[in-house]
Amino acid sequence: MSRSPYIALLFTTFPKVSETFLQRDVMALQAQGLRLKLYSLWGGGGEFSGMTVQRFPKWRLLPLIIFTIPWNCLRRPQIVRDLFVGVFTRRAPSWLNFWENMLGAGFAGCYYRQFRQDPPALVHGAWAGAPATAGWLLGRIAGWRYSTGAHAYDIYEHGGDWWLQEKLQHAQFIHTSTEMGRRELIARGISTNKIVCIRRGLEAFPPCKPLRLNRRPLRLLCIARLVPKKGLFHQLKIYAALKEAGLVFEARVVGDGPLRPSLEAAVRELNLGAEVKFIGHQLSAAVWSELAWADGLLHTGIIASSGDRDGLPNVIPEAMAAGVLVVTSPVSATTEAIHHELTGLVAAVDAPLVWVNALRRLSEDDELAERLRVAARQWVEEHYDAHKNTAKLMQCFQRVMSDGFNPHE
Repeated sequence: MSRSPYIALLFTTFPKVSETFLQRDVMALQAQGLRLKLYSLWGGGGEFSGMTVQRFPKWRLLPLIIFTIPWNCLRRPQIVRDLFVGVFTRRAPSWLNFWENMLGAGFAGCYYRQFRQDPPALVHGAWAGAPATAGWLLGRIAGWRYSTGAHAYDIYEHGGDWWLQEKLQHAQFIHTSTEMGRRELIARGISTNKIVCIRRGLEAFPPCKPLRLNRRPLRLLCIARLVPKKGLFHQLKIYAALKEAGLVFEARVVGDGPLRPSLEAAVRELNLGAEVKFIGHQLSAAVWSELAWADGLLHTGIIASSGDRDGLPNVIPEAMAAGVLVVTSPVSATTEAIHHELTGLVAAVDAPLVWVNALRRLSEDDELAERLRVAARQWVEEHYDAHKNTAKLMQCFQRVMSDGFNPHE
């Protein structure tokens, strides 16, 4: 009895608390009836939504190095030659990206026999780093069709992934979640016909809370990893400007990361200890509680020195859905959702007084605040529905699994 075709979904780490959008994707694809097998190349593992997450055991790399690579030098000299040319003829953008690609190559070398016993109809890498490397090489080894995501980190961090061009050129299709990403890939020479822009989405929309009529003190929220691209030192200067302007506020920062000690020191230096609280990483339910508390969400994203930047952070449409007013910097794809004076307000991070004016307006102008909230919720319902968007992604998968991808269908 033949088994139904399945998609092998490859992740770097799955499930991961900071990547709930991928968990939503998996659950939505599962709800659409697709048969899935989940593979986590680095961390994660265990079970998710009733499915086993197969974590790559790294000990398997030892026999790969001792036996499999020498054997494949004889059996598949072209593939091995191309890999060695790629490794030795150009520098990886970072050591992290080098090892990510080596991890993907190691996974492909260890798992291709297992896949041959139960061949996937499609291999899909959630990211264009290690997962896409694995899919690309599995395709080279045995001809399996593969597709990949390509998102802001893959495209911009240190100039982009080491083997990005090779992997994307051979993919059946490339999933990006922003028009910014789509335009950048086209500018880098990737065929327009291969790229699909399909946004993430919410499984269920929360109630849109009513506008808090007396927004004094103004309740401000930031939900972010404490890393350079979030521009949080700029955000602290905005809070200092708010205090100096006499606008009474409370601010909570949800999230954790390597910058926390220096950010907390900056709070003390700016004398913001009574106004700004760091509450660390929170589970999803607690994050929604924070959104229920907040009047406004601040996003102060910048382009980090490494080139890394956000696409459209999921917290922005989540806040829009919950009825929280959003003020964002005009960096990356944030303005694909936050249109100035229509669905939120936009201000440059290096202009604290502009932020003061924007937040004062949201504090005092009920008509403006209500108009922005209603339009923001409408945008999310139209563009950020996980069921609608995952159905589009599923159509891409099904076309590849049948007879190849055709973006014009």
